[in-house]
Amino acid sequence: MLLGESLKSAIAQLRAAGVPSPRMNAELLLMFTVGRDRAFLYGHPEQELSADEQSRYTDALNRRASGVPAQYITGHQEFWGMDLIVSPAVLIPRPETEHVIETVLDRVAPALGLSKGRTFLSDQPSSKSHSSFRIADVGTGSGCIALALAKELPHAEITAIDISTAALEIARANAARLELEFRIRFYEADLLTGFGPDSFDFVVSNPPYVGESEEDSVQLDVRKFEPRNAVFAGHQGTEVIERLVPQAHEVLKPGGWLVMEISGTIAEQVRELLADWHEVQITNDLQHIPRVVSAQKV
Repeated sequence: MLLGESLKSAIAQLRAAGVPSPRMNAELLLMFTVGRDRAFLYGHPEQELSADEQSRYTDALNRRASGVPAQYITGHQEFWGMDLIVSPAVLIPRPETEHVIETVLDRVAPALGLSKGRTFLSDQPSSKSHSSFRIADVGTGSGCIALALAKELPHAEITAIDISTAALEIARANAARLELEFRIRFYEADLLTGFGPDSFDFVVSNPPYVGESEEDSVQLDVRKFEPRNAVFAGHQGTEVIERLVPQAHEVLKPGGWLVMEISGTIAEQVRELLADWHEVQITNDLQHIPRVVSAQKV
């Protein structure tokens, strides 16, 4: 079958299966199958697919039509300008989580007495204060947050923590692919268990924050295919955060920051959990939904 015909047929198949954004998914899977970019797809509609390519494309389309996320089919997801490996062992990084990185960068400059900017430490000469600047990424998953911060803050010491051995293997693989493996220490633990007082300047996390009571409102492919313990926190959705907040307060240095991704449904509950903290601020995402909370240890 010709490239253009295959793409047209694929879009129709995914649309009939109720897959969101059927054209984008069909294009993504075809680019993955033939190893070409979007411009090639539309510039060479007469290109003949080999039998092997057609078979692999059909298999990928059938998996996507059954609900398997495209990222788990291709094994890749872009985040903060980085190509990351993903598998069903980790949550798929989402654009909304980039607001976590932005919030940390906004807080880093004043913490070190630097001027604000998209990158801070990379433009500054190395110093003792810079090299001892420590960040913990709790529930690192694919490593997306830790890796983005390592990319933006080249002199910071970053510890990536996860309770899942399989997730840490993915995070380590991503660090190696991006040549950042020597910048990040990986640690298997339940939240911040095992870390003592004054260990970090920042605790950063995209914790599970969806309540089991909200399960019916969660997309089917998320419920069915993404790791449940990375999505659901318990009945209310705040159970993990309720444990993380006091642990973060214990391990942070005075003046240190906690930055977490949240959802609009738990924003006020999280604000209450941070009643004893300083400079509590909730930042909305591009859809005007509360997405990131930051708070400073008094």
